[in-house]
Amino acid sequence: MKCEHCTRKECSKKTKTDGEENASVDVPSPAQENGEKGEFHKLADAKIFLSDCLACDSCVTEEEGVRVSQQNAKDFFRVLNLNKKCDTSEHKVLAVSVCPQSLPYFAAKFSLSVTDASRRLCGFLKSLGVHYVFDTTIAADFSILESQKEFVRRYLQHREEEPTLPMLTSACPGWVRYAERVLGHPITPHLCTAKSPQQIMGSLVKDYFARRQNLAPGKIFHVIVAPCYDKKLEALREDFPTALQSSRGADCVLTSGEVVQMMEQSDLSVRDAAVDTLFGDLKEEEVRRHDGASSDGYLAHIFRHAAKELFNEDVGEVTYRTRRNKDFQEVTLERNGEVLLRFAAAYGFRNVQNVVLKLKKGQFPYHFVEVLACAGGCLSGRGQARAEDGRADKALLRQMEGIYADIPARRPEASARVQALYQEWLGGADSPRAQEALHTAHRSPGLPASSRDIKW
Repeated sequence: MKCEHCTRKECSKKTKTDGEENASVDVPSPAQENGEKGEFHKLADAKIFLSDCLACDSCVTEEEGVRVSQQNAKDFFRVLNLNKKCDTSEHKVLAVSVCPQSLPYFAAKFSLSVTDASRRLCGFLKSLGVHYVFDTTIAADFSILESQKEFVRRYLQHREEEPTLPMLTSACPGWVRYAERVLGHPITPHLCTAKSPQQIMGSLVKDYFARRQNLAPGKIFHVIVAPCYDKKLEALREDFPTALQSSRGADCVLTSGEVVQMMEQSDLSVRDAAVDTLFGDLKEEEVRRHDGASSDGYLAHIFRHAAKELFNEDVGEVTYRTRRNKDFQEVTLERNGEVLLRFAAAYGFRNVQNVVLKLKKGQFPYHFVEVLACAGGCLSGRGQARAEDGRADKALLRQMEGIYADIPARRPEASARVQALYQEWLGGADSPRAQEALHTAHRSPGLPASSRDIKW
C-alpha cells in the first residue's frame, strides 16, 4: 500500500488500487478472538488508515501495517478488561500521558476551557480504569533543554571540513523516520540526538515513576494520547535493552480523535479529575505549553538560549518572517548589520523536501531548522480535527490555535521539578545516565545498529 507522499516513481510493494486507497488494517484483539465481550466492547473500535501515515519512506510494509493496527483502542480495552477479570497479581498499572497539543482539540470539541477539558479527559480515563494520567510537557522540557545544549556545542565545534550545522530537530517521528530510512547520509548526522518528548516520557514513566512506586517496568501499561498517527510508529521503535530501561517506553498510542470517539460513544458516568504528577503529590499543576504557535517551540527556545550563550544577547519576543509559504518561516539574530544566527521552521512535506535538497547541494544558509512532517505543525496532526471526509476541519483548527495561544507559556529552564529530576533521577545534567536516558543515535539505511541504535 503506497504512502500518499511517496517520492518513488514505482511502488516497490503491493500496488494501491482505487478501492484500497483508504484501506485499513484491522486485526482482531485477543478479546475478540476468544469471543470475550467486556463492558468496553461497545465503545469506539478505531481503525488506523495507512494513508494517515506521514512517515514517507516509500511504502508501509504488511508487517508494519499489522503492528501499527495493533496500536489502537482494542489493545487498551484488552488490558482494562484483563484487570477486571484476572488475578490481582497479574493486573497492570495503567498510565496515560497526554500531549499538550491534544488538549486544545478536546477543549474545542466539548466547548470547555483547556483546564476543564484536561480534567474531563482525566476523569473519563479514570472512569474506564486508568490509574494515572500525566502531562507530557515535562518530557518536552527535557528534550528542549538537551537540544539547546547540543546546538551550542555543535555551533562551537562547526568546521567547514567537518560540518556539524545546521542542526535539524528530531522530535517529529515522521520526519525522523523519513530521514533515517530514506535520506541517510548526509542528512542523519545533522539530526539532533536529543530524544523526543514521547521517548523521554516513556523513560520517566517506566524508570523514574516505576521505581518510586516499587513497580517493575513491565508491570506498567503506558499509553500515549497524541495528535498524529506517526506517534504510533514511534512507539514501535524498539531500543535495545539498557541498564536504565528494560521495556518499551510506550505500550500503546491513541490519537486524540480515537479518544474523542470513545468519549462520545461512552455512557459511563464521569466525574472530572485532576491530572496526576510523576512526583506523587496532590498539587494540581496549571496547564502550560512551550513557546510555539502550534508545536513545542524548539526554534524559539533554542534561539533564545543560543543568543544568550553564544553572543550574550537577551531575546524577548521572537520575530518570525514568512518566506516560501506560511509553513516556512525564518528568524535571525543580527548585530551591526551582520547576521549572527539564522534559524528556520519548516512544516509539511514539501518544505521538508526543499530543506533536504538545498542541504545536499550545500546551498543552505541556516544554523538550525525545526522540522515537522505535518503542515501547520502538531496541532494539525492527522489524528485530530478531521472533517467527515477526512480533510482538516479548518474552522475547528482555527479555534484550537486560539485556545493553544491562550495557554500560558513557560520556559523549560523555569521548571524547578525538571532541575530536581536531573539530580534525583539522572545524577546530574551531564552524567552518563543523563546521556543514556535523554539521547539516542540515528541510523542510516543499510548501516548496522549499535547498542544505542534503533531497530525497526
